[in-house]
Amino acid sequence: MRNPSKPDLVVGIDLGQTCTGVSYVNLSSGADTVRWVQKWPGRAQACENKVPTVLVYPHGSTRPSSWGFLAESKMEQRPEYGSTKEWFKTLIDPDCFEKQQSVDPQNTPSSYSEVQGWCRDYLGLLYEHIKLKLSPELGSTAWEDAEIEFLFSVPTTWKPYPGVENFRSLIGQAGFEGPLNAKHSVTIGLTEAEAAAVHTSTENAGVFRERDLLLICDAGGGTTDLSTLRVTDTAIGVLTLQQVDVVQGANVGSAAIDSDFMDFAENRLRDADQSQPLNLDIQETVYEMMKAREFQNIKCEHGAPDETPMFSLVIPGLSHSYSNPAVNIERGEMLMSKEDLRRFFDKQLQKLFRSIDMQLQNLNRTLPDENVSYLVLSGGLSQSVYVQDQLKARYGNGSDLHPNAQFIQVRIAPDPQLAVCKGLVADRLRKLNAGQSVIGWRCCRASYGIVCKEIYDKQNPGHVGREIKKDSRDGKTYVLRSVECAENEKGEPVSIDSPIKHEFMRKVDLADSIRAFPTEVVVSYDEKDRLPHFAGPDTGVQKLCDIESDLSSADEDEFKKKNRRLWQFSQAYYQVKYQIKVLIGPADLRFELWFNGKKLSKDKPIKVEWASPTASSVPALQSPPPPLIHEDGILKPKKSAWKLGRKTSGGSNPASP
Repeated sequence: MRNPSKPDLVVGIDLGQTCTGVSYVNLSSGADTVRWVQKWPGRAQACENKVPTVLVYPHGSTRPSSWGFLAESKMEQRPEYGSTKEWFKTLIDPDCFEKQQSVDPQNTPSSYSEVQGWCRDYLGLLYEHIKLKLSPELGSTAWEDAEIEFLFSVPTTWKPYPGVENFRSLIGQAGFEGPLNAKHSVTIGLTEAEAAAVHTSTENAGVFRERDLLLICDAGGGTTDLSTLRVTDTAIGVLTLQQVDVVQGANVGSAAIDSDFMDFAENRLRDADQSQPLNLDIQETVYEMMKAREFQNIKCEHGAPDETPMFSLVIPGLSHSYSNPAVNIERGEMLMSKEDLRRFFDKQLQKLFRSIDMQLQNLNRTLPDENVSYLVLSGGLSQSVYVQDQLKARYGNGSDLHPNAQFIQVRIAPDPQLAVCKGLVADRLRKLNAGQSVIGWRCCRASYGIVCKEIYDKQNPGHVGREIKKDSRDGKTYVLRSVECAENEKGEPVSIDSPIKHEFMRKVDLADSIRAFPTEVVVSYDEKDRLPHFAGPDTGVQKLCDIESDLSSADEDEFKKKNRRLWQFSQAYYQVKYQIKVLIGPADLRFELWFNGKKLSKDKPIKVEWASPTASSVPALQSPPPPLIHEDGILKPKKSAWKLGRKTSGGSNPASP
């Protein structure tokens, strides 16, 4: 029987650069076994763990005719029929799209709206297939009436805005949320490395010991995500993890190997065509060669003990009578050596080594007396025997490359292709069953702050030259556009299960009917010892979003009236105190409005408007100011610590010794 306090279905979705995985748990049946979708259109008689992230659009049409395995059929792949859209996942992040467009404009979509359209269409078709396959699991409950949670992972390289918020919007537009699915919810669950860590710790709980440091490397199709976590609890059968360093990511993956192969094959065929015409569309031909099972099998098995020194790949459309020994083409097939393939892998491995080295160096600076116990590999690229061997040779077997990794063990995550989508569901299950997430604490990826005003002090050198304004209600002069850092700064731990709370006090004229109060949220990616304390040009502060707190539904009798006595000659006003709770997710921020101990949920009282991304420089900054609290958007000195006191429900700060 289903527990009424739990959803009917929890679905984890790992949208990948090359393939997409979907796992789920059917709580409506009372079970908590994590399963995954294995039946896909175009593979009805086979079990496939993932489905290709591919679409085909007929020429002249804005709607795809096929997706997934169906899009790879010969009929759909005819050049005269339509165009294939793939490898677009990383381009969902506008920063990545702009960078790619500047580096390779010829092979990048002409507009960002095209990428959004492909993603929305693919997610829409994926949603319909999930609905088709999982609806029967609900028994007599209609799909629209079931409580379903959809959890999505994101790369660590994506920022809350614009990357994550744009992705969230596309998910909703694709049908996962909306008025027809009022009981369905969408959550950006974990970054890909975090989800892989959860899956590994859940499946291999008996392997790790308390205080072990795990460096998780999720190497997929388009991106590689790294996260370092400490095992903090092994008492309840599944591990509890604490993130000890900011997650990192790099554009390293198996799709780049495919791309390098196509460049290699195109050069080979063009050389052949010069001396002995092929009569082929060479670009279409090399694409078909890359997608063919022959090359994909050779790529996946690279490094295996029985690997042959030479490979033979069929050239689609070329007669078996064609041979050109000068360019290694025999009987309509292209010959390629193991060394040729290895060069494609080595190019990605060098980037991967740099990322892992950087993570280990950062750890050695922050935790100089600790050693990393395990390097855990997940994702499609990590399935390669060659990749595994190279990582073991560099970091395992007593390597002295890094002082904190001399005794590291390299392990492969169970089901490495499914580690991310299964980890998403496992983490949610843990929260539903035990009341806490597997990863109890994570490190902030950036420092967040709120633009306020503070009382002007002519003795404070930080106030010199700043914009000031006198408040007619209290007669005090204030410095404008100061920044109060949020409770947690970049690199510091934040509880997954306890939001950060900010107290606000606003002054409202008695005759003023406005009860919606704006707050500007800003972000800095500088290190915490270099954080700016006011927002302005060249300070390194970027505007993240504007949030509007609507207290129109609050009881005005609970507002405090000030300056109402006859002897008080200043202007009378209401003093309104309220609280904003900030939930810092793996890659995003969520806000809740609380007044007088109650959450205001009517008509979404927190309105968020995200700012357009802008570049900023890194300034040289002054030392920290006195401790501060909010009052009418004002910063006031506080007697205790500099930052707002940490508010968590039980437990101690794991950063403390």
